Amino acid sequence: MQALIDIVLPADQLEGTSAVLSKWLINVGEEVKQGDPIIELETDKVAMEICANQDGVLAEIMMHEGDDVPVEGVLGRLSESGAVIQESDLAQTVAPEQEEVSYADEETYQRSASKLVGPAVRRLLRQHSLDLSQIQGTGRYGRVTLCDVKAHLATLGEIAPQSVSQKRVTKSPLTRHDHDARPLVGEMKPHTSMRKSIAKHMTESLLHTSPHVTSVFEMDMTNIIEHRKWHKKEFAELGVNLTYTAYFLSACVKALQAVPEVNARFHEEGLELFKDINIGVGTALANDGLVVPVVQQVQEMNLFEIAYGLNQQTEKARTGKLQPSDMKNGTFTISNHGVSGSLLAAPIIINQPQVAILGIGKLDKRVVVKEVDGVDTMVIKPMCYVSLSMDHRALDAHQTNRFLQVFVDAIQDWG
Repeated sequence: MQALIDIVLPADQLEGTSAVLSKWLINVGEEVKQGDPIIELETDKVAMEICANQDGVLAEIMMHEGDDVPVEGVLGRLSESGAVIQESDLAQTVAPEQEEVSYADEETYQRSASKLVGPAVRRLLRQHSLDLSQIQGTGRYGRVTLCDVKAHLATLGEIAPQSVSQKRVTKSPLTRHDHDARPLVGEMKPHTSMRKSIAKHMTESLLHTSPHVTSVFEMDMTNIIEHRKWHKKEFAELGVNLTYTAYFLSACVKALQAVPEVNARFHEEGLELFKDINIGVGTALANDGLVVPVVQQVQEMNLFEIAYGLNQQTEKARTGKLQPSDMKNGTFTISNHGVSGSLLAAPIIINQPQVAILGIGKLDKRVVVKEVDGVDTMVIKPMCYVSLSMDHRALDAHQTNRFLQVFVDAIQDWG
């Protein structure tokens, strides 16, 4: 029996979050190089990969798809690079609970190995009263994986209408249409860990923690549109995409410095005011949920540095490379919901334990009244709604409206 190296999840990778093993990226017996991704995890905030800490061969899988991953828990084991995995070792790695069972031949072993399933699969089988032998396995030696069970359930969902239609349905005299009595048929899409966390976080924030109040201002984007037009190419030549959101972060610094109570955390005994301004930006991951990468110490940055930091974080988010540490220590959050077409969203749920969240609506050309040479005149301007949802335990209308006024002035007077 050769020496094996444990594959573990370091404590600093989770930063206090929980994780579920979503997928093994290699099979037992496959070689890997140091730094190669071998496991995909899903935390309550991000999807992340665990990489091999040295060259080797995957010799043993200890945890399976759908299993909760404990900090410092052993996920699997690598053999040293160049070592050969013996058949006896493989039997132990695939089925440690059956170490004392000897197999007369390879065919017998494979038949037995195909019946081994992880705890997540067993839970799903019990939950839906499924027969393991009726499910086609795609894992090693035909082992049934969590994805196989979900695919089987989807198939059952597709044929359900046929089985229902074969049943006799007794209509009451008041039934006017056949379709009134037809049962609903749907397909269950299991929640990801991220979606469960979002649901819990939002419910806790709105219903159990903060009394939300939202104030809305209107904002003229003319000046930053013009500024961006003249500097976008300059930034791009230096490898940085200049977005409107970079301007919003810069304006937030002025507003938070003018109203420091907004850059704070509520405690029963007082309001904790922060010197650093660490701004999180809500970033949608299509149908996979929402993450909030944080740009740290924005108060120390100029526009170029803000744009660069923002580019780095949003790129990580969209390529699935965010680490839990990238979302730590936020003191304020921006929800730029207008990028998907929304004019106004209220209230935007506060990202606890912060005390406020800024919402930016869709940029829209609108007719507004401006005083031109002393005469009220209708002009077309690029406008958007900007809102601040705040925790009424910590803030009142005075601080909320003061923050928005400073923010709007910073954008409209940009020069």
